[in-house]
Amino acid sequence: MCGEMMMDKKILCIIPARGGSKGILKKNIRNLGNKPLIQWTIDEAKKSKYIDKIIVSTEDEEIEAVCTKLETEVIKRPMRLATDDSPTIDSIFYTLDILEENEKYNPDYILLLQCTSPFRTVSHIDKAICSLLNKDNNSNSLVSVTKEEHPPWWLKSINEDGILSDFISYDKKQYSRRQSFPPVYRLNGAIYICEVNKLRKYQSFQTDKTLAFVMDTNSSIDIDTEEDLKWAEYMIVNGIGEIND
Repeated sequence: MCGEMMMDKKILCIIPARGGSKGILKKNIRNLGNKPLIQWTIDEAKKSKYIDKIIVSTEDEEIEAVCTKLETEVIKRPMRLATDDSPTIDSIFYTLDILEENEKYNPDYILLLQCTSPFRTVSHIDKAICSLLNKDNNSNSLVSVTKEEHPPWWLKSINEDGILSDFISYDKKQYSRRQSFPPVYRLNGAIYICEVNKLRKYQSFQTDKTLAFVMDTNSSIDIDTEEDLKWAEYMIVNGIGEIND
């Protein structure tokens, strides 16, 4: 069913990979499980049945060299789009403009896959694409999430005297246990998909009709610190979770 829906749709996968990183130096090409972090995402994207084209967006020559070895197309972005404050959305539009100018290529959908989600698999990617393109849901974008273990109602503020107060007010008699709170979800940064025209309109992958794609906790690991990298390596060595699904 999903294959039929995809016949006339072009999906461009963009993998953003800056060279600069405050948390982990050269994070995107640091080794995880004996291969560069970025390769985890490239390998899974290449397995997809629905992705039409894969582009790595970077300003970094070392990252470009790694991608060249992996036979993956790179579009270099200017340094102004590779600073700590540069919105990822701007590099996406830059990539789209370059592809239109040089190749007359205009995709229907943008699929954004961040390198920091190594355990997001082709199964997740293709299921997410199929979920969005199932027109019964009437959505124009999709964002992956994972269930939040700690209810946000438990967040506290501390005043200048060190006194606790609720950050969000709630009925403590009604919600006395974690299990009594309604389920909430957080963005996990693994998968973003949007129709190109809606992305330009909203300047975001979250539109007026954004579908949630729920992923499990292990697959949702996000590499931001050295501790995250060590935990991911531990997961690989000990076979924790279905990271090769």
